[in-house]
Amino acid sequence: MSRTYVITGAASGIGKATATLLTERGHRVIGVDLRGTDIDADLATADGRETMVAKVSELSGGTIDAIIANAGLLAPTATTVAVNFFGTVATLEGLRPLLAGSSAPRAVATASMASLFPPDAALLDLLLAGDEPGALARGAELEAAGGDTASRIYGTTKQALARWIRRNAATAEWAGAGVPLNGVAPGIVLTPMTAELTGSDDARKAVLDTVPMPLNGMFEPRDVAYLLTWLTSEENAHLCGQIVFIDGGSDAVIRGDSTW
Repeated sequence: MSRTYVITGAASGIGKATATLLTERGHRVIGVDLRGTDIDADLATADGRETMVAKVSELSGGTIDAIIANAGLLAPTATTVAVNFFGTVATLEGLRPLLAGSSAPRAVATASMASLFPPDAALLDLLLAGDEPGALARGAELEAAGGDTASRIYGTTKQALARWIRRNAATAEWAGAGVPLNGVAPGIVLTPMTAELTGSDDARKAVLDTVPMPLNGMFEPRDVAYLLTWLTSEENAHLCGQIVFIDGGSDAVIRGDSTW
């Protein structure tokens, strides 16, 4: 049976691969990105988030079956704070009412194995408190510092997102409404976003020293698309609040037998 999916970040990388896979399987996809899909919206801004919700509601007729909140940035900037955490949470919360008419509503967000890295504690606290002005200000401080300090922005936003999912998935608004809410945590995926990290043999070796991926190494976006497609399918009726690492084994190598 055909289902209606909303995918943010649908113009490239994991989002585009997932949209292609779902379309091949006969489903309807409403894509959201800065440009090049069904809805142009900047999820770094409140206006862009409102536009996204209004246009999805219009195009879908008021009912969708699944949300794939995938849009994200890797850059060590304050804009990454706005998109990766607040834009993703706004997508999930803003579109959640449209799931009410589905017989099998589903939602998933894209986190990252970088959520395992030490965060910037101040930024993490502001994100988890939902303080967007404060988080953007801290993000700007980290961006200005540059180097390793700024590089913590990405992983911190992804850890905050993973923790938000854990905190909210079992609540009345999600599990209580019959909506499985989960996340995926990819390792190094060969997308335009990671091109600078994977563009040469030396670059790949350097990144794999930090992100070990013993199972088949780096991989293509479609591999993540298969997982996102299952998590948002009718078959997934009971997975709740899980962050599924699709990372070639980096989580197992870094954390061993511990759990977070």
